[in-house]
Amino acid sequence: MADERLIAALDVSTRAEAEKLVTQLGERVGYYKVGMELFYALGGDIVTWLKGERKKVFLDLKLHDIPNTVGNGICSLLRLRPDILNVHTAGGLRMMKAAAEALHSAAAEADIPCPKLIGVTVLTSMDAEDWAGLGHTEPVADSVLRRAKLAQEAGLDGVVASPAETAEIRRACGEDFLIVTPGIRPAGVSHDDQRRVMTPAGAIRSGASQIVVGRAIYAAEDPRAAAEAVLKEMEAV
Repeated sequence: MADERLIAALDVSTRAEAEKLVTQLGERVGYYKVGMELFYALGGDIVTWLKGERKKVFLDLKLHDIPNTVGNGICSLLRLRPDILNVHTAGGLRMMKAAAEALHSAAAEADIPCPKLIGVTVLTSMDAEDWAGLGHTEPVADSVLRRAKLAQEAGLDGVVASPAETAEIRRACGEDFLIVTPGIRPAGVSHDDQRRVMTPAGAIRSGASQIVVGRAIYAAEDPRAAAEAVLKEMEAV
């Protein structure tokens, strides 16, 4: 059985590339992230295909708009039966509440399991200089924790946060709060455009519920071997 703590990112732009990677990873990976690149290229068909392959899907679209629009958008995505959906916490408490309430209501009306709804805190590509450039005066870590608490208050199931903030979020929000952690780089792998990063084992030790691994797997010469290395490292924790 696949270790669902690992979410492999399908950060590719074509159906052929996505299907090839899923085939290469086989039964060892059961959870995939579908983000903007693939979803905007193919629409919901790729999610439907993954579900047909008995894979779980984190639909990573980071909805951020006025409360009513985000609530309606979340309900439109529910028909695809993703396992995790997300909004951006920058939309504020009212927006997150509207999303959570709309999603739970729509799932109950459709008589289907409600997907987990999580909030993006601060992108892992941002460092202190980037953050200050936006006019923020408090440290990134403080803002992330503030947003995680706000997401919990709004009724979200968890957040997306870098491994650098995971331990503090876990202490503040409890063991049942879902923390999905991108910015994962196995030892010896380039950080690329990520800034706040950690190894798979480090992220799990810090309290991550699930980790998202992208380029370290899909851009590897042997993606399955790369995934196996991440899983082995996680299993040692």
